[in-house]
Amino acid sequence: MARKPLKVVNTPGANIARPPVHRITLVQLAVLLPLCLLVALADEVRAYSLAAGGLVAVLPQAWFAARAFQRRGASAAQAIARNSYIGEVGKFLLSAVGFALVFAMVRPINGLAVFAGFLAMLVIQILGSWWLLRRRPTG
Repeated sequence: MARKPLKVVNTPGANIARPPVHRITLVQLAVLLPLCLLVALADEVRAYSLAAGGLVAVLPQAWFAARAFQRRGASAAQAIARNSYIGEVGKFLLSAVGFALVFAMVRPINGLAVFAGFLAMLVIQILGSWWLLRRRPTG
């Protein structure tokens, strides 16, 4: 299977490939939706609880990825570090608010399914990140 070359960002002084971190979010959603539809055949409450937990993981991670990988190059090192820090704090806060909203507003709810959805998306995020780090750029 041929690999697609990484997208190159044209910035002064460096051509650094933009990591395709958005693919992790797409894979997470591609797993979450059919999983929730399958679970809905047996139990509707579990299905939307699973979806809620999954989205509590996916949305903050997507925001972090967009924020952290906004800039590239050695000349932007300070901005990259700042964006990563802001992204991580924002991800934590969005996750906390997401859980608070889910447990305060969604009724009835299956708490185990919420956490199962969250953990499943976290596993996909970790495995996807590991895969991207191991991947060698073509060129």
